[in-house]
This record gives sequence, structure tokens and C-alpha cells, in this order.
Amino acid sequence: MKLTIVFAGLLGVFLTPALASTDINIGGNSNSGISGQQSVSVNNEHNVANVDNNNGWDSWNALWDYNTDLAAVRLFGKKKCIVHRMNKDAMPSLQTLDKLVKEKKLQGEGPGGPPPKGLRYSVNPEKVNDLSKLGKPIASMCRGIPTYMAEEIKGASLFFYGSRCYDVNVLLLLNFSYCGEVIES
Repeated sequence: MKLTIVFAGLLGVFLTPALASTDINIGGNSNSGISGQQSVSVNNEHNVANVDNNNGWDSWNALWDYNTDLAAVRLFGKKKCIVHRMNKDAMPSLQTLDKLVKEKKLQGEGPGGPPPKGLRYSVNPEKVNDLSKLGKPIASMCRGIPTYMAEEIKGASLFFYGSRCYDVNVLLLLNFSYCGEVIES
């Protein structure tokens, strides 16, 4: 009996770090290219990463669900949620993101590599009626607000897409631009 308790205790000590979320914060100083305060949580148990950007009316929350290969951003000032397929060529794997977080390479000046990758999306003006098809984490984040799907615009220049865009800069790694009439309203 005592051996079982000791084993269970040791298992908990060694398993907890593998299942727990890892958090970091990066500031929004003028040299970082990020406005507001960002924090990231990586949850290896559920294969999701969560990024919060706290900047008053321009605050947003992004969730990357590696189980469904979907990403979502909740734009608090716009009271909208935008969902799109993850671009695996541009977005870091969960393991890479977790490593950057644990090594604290996303704090201060960022990872010190090349400039952030830019991704541009066209937002479909039709609302998503069934959030459950987006997976539980994204459905929970977007519940109660209008939710829209977006498609990546491959190779589009800045002059090609004339409508207003909402830019989301994530962790000095990626710049997302969400464009379309849904963003303009």
C-alpha cells in the first residue's frame, strides 16, 4: 500500500510538468512591434496554444488547436471571432512553440531570428452556425459572439486586397491580417 502511494506521488511529480500549461509574458515596448501585453500558454495535454493580447479596446485572444488544425482569434473590440486553417508552413509546431516558451525566447526582444512571417486572410461574411464542428476549445472561446471563417490569401500583395484589414501580431513570430467587410463593420 505504501509503495503504491509513493509510486503515485512520484508519477504525479514527473507527469505534471508534461501536462501543465507553460506561461510567459512579453511586453509591448516600442521596440518589440507588439502593442499591449501578450502572454502565451501551451497545453500539451490538449494540444492547444493560447495567446492573450491585452491592449484595452484592441485586445484579442488567439487559440491554436493542433488537434483540429484550426486557429481562431477573438477580437474583443469588434465583438467577433475569426476561424481559419493553420498554415503549417508558417506557424510553429506545438513542440517548437513550447520549446520557445520554456527557453524564454519569446520574452523581451523575441526569438532573434528572421522578421515575423505575414499571413493575410479574407473573412467570409457568412456567420458560422454550428460552432461544435470547430472543436471544443474554439467553440468555447467563440461561444456567444458572431463567428466567421477565413481563407488564406496566398501570394497576395498589399494592393490586391482593397478592403480594410485588422492586424494581429503574435509573439514576434507571426503577423496575421484579417480582411473583408466583416472587419470593416
